[in-house]
Amino acid sequence: MTPRTPVREQDPQERARNFKEVCLGYDAEEARREAARCLHCKVPRCQSQCPVHIDIPGFISALAAGDTAGAADVISRDSSLPSVCGRVCPQESQCEGACVLGVKFEPVAIGKLERYVGDWAIAHASERSVECAPRNGRRVAVVGSGPAGLACASDLARLGYEVKIFEALHKVGGVLVYGIPEFRLPKEDIVAREVENVRRLGVEIETDVIIGRTMTVDDLLDREGFDAVFVGSGAGLPRFMGIEGENLNGVFSANEFLTRANLMHAYQEESDTPIFAGRRAVIVGGGNVAMDAVRTAKRLGADAVIVYRRSEAELPARVEEVHHAKEEGIVFRMLTNPVRVLGDENGWVRGLECVEMELGEPDASGRRSPIVKEGSNFEIECDVVIMALGTSPNPLIKSTTAGLETNRRGCIVADEDGRTSRPGVFAGGDAVTGAATVILAMGAGRKAARAIHDYLTPADN
Repeated sequence: MTPRTPVREQDPQERARNFKEVCLGYDAEEARREAARCLHCKVPRCQSQCPVHIDIPGFISALAAGDTAGAADVISRDSSLPSVCGRVCPQESQCEGACVLGVKFEPVAIGKLERYVGDWAIAHASERSVECAPRNGRRVAVVGSGPAGLACASDLARLGYEVKIFEALHKVGGVLVYGIPEFRLPKEDIVAREVENVRRLGVEIETDVIIGRTMTVDDLLDREGFDAVFVGSGAGLPRFMGIEGENLNGVFSANEFLTRANLMHAYQEESDTPIFAGRRAVIVGGGNVAMDAVRTAKRLGADAVIVYRRSEAELPARVEEVHHAKEEGIVFRMLTNPVRVLGDENGWVRGLECVEMELGEPDASGRRSPIVKEGSNFEIECDVVIMALGTSPNPLIKSTTAGLETNRRGCIVADEDGRTSRPGVFAGGDAVTGAATVILAMGAGRKAARAIHDYLTPADN
């Protein structure tokens, strides 16, 4: 069996000091060579494990034959953001995790191949035709320009709807621009060009509009005359531990820290964006956001440490991200949990008091529950603490939209197709599930687009 084609990457010592993309991707020959490893299974488990069910054998077959345009056409039937998903989706637990080759050998590098095809499609966007149905006279408002909103808007525009996206921030892209670091997802080369493809479909985008403050969902339906609304506003409200000292100077949420670095270009030397990574930064958490925050802090000059209350086996972050972090010199303090942030006489962080943990029985998620070792308190010296403990939806839309049902976590309650308790109001992505993956949000946006179409054209059912 031909071994998996390695992917070129920046040297760890170099990339730990810059924000250029870590993974350099395949060239045309490497992509064809890797595509040729596919076994073309009669029952493609990879496709069934993809949240949007991309015809993976189909696009890989086209790519292996040298037909990159054909591969792009296959992917475009099910995915709106292949360049993004090829970079940030957890393929190891989805498509690649189900690849038959992975039983005895290394699975096909499906994510890297999707990235290659997506990048090719972006580079050739002006040469490729965009097919949309004639305008049908109906208008749909989309709240949020993240992966759910972009996917929903794209599909609706293709179906003939007049679509307008309302984005709260001054840059379009949602979590793609403010949450994921430049070294994992280039903003101008990838995200901005994917957004431009959405505009080419005729989608209008207005920034600096906070739905729930600037105007409400009811305003969109009643005053602005939209026939339906899709809420894809994400989950940007950070969580904290509720421990002593979290109000000290030098304590941040990962959401704030990454937004300053990404949206306000704090990583650029000429930038005057206020951001403080400190000399020694401790990031609390073990998910992908924690990896993004710790690797960003490292690049901004801090000695960066991860503190996580379970063992490495329970880390929820992608294996690739953990591997890259270790290569870059990130220190992992496992089975460690903070109990107090320590401050100096001027109100600044000087350290983090922690306790050692041990693992007990599995909890509802299947992971073993962490238990405190009594009397194990110790201190970690630091001047910055970044909490990467997850996020929940902003309550603005909930509090200003009568009759919109939410759950105890503040997430909008919606069925599998995005229908909410309010007629004409649909929702999907992190606003419904809480913080999740780009591909799941994109899939939710696409399902909602179909449900909105069915809602607005009942005679066609």
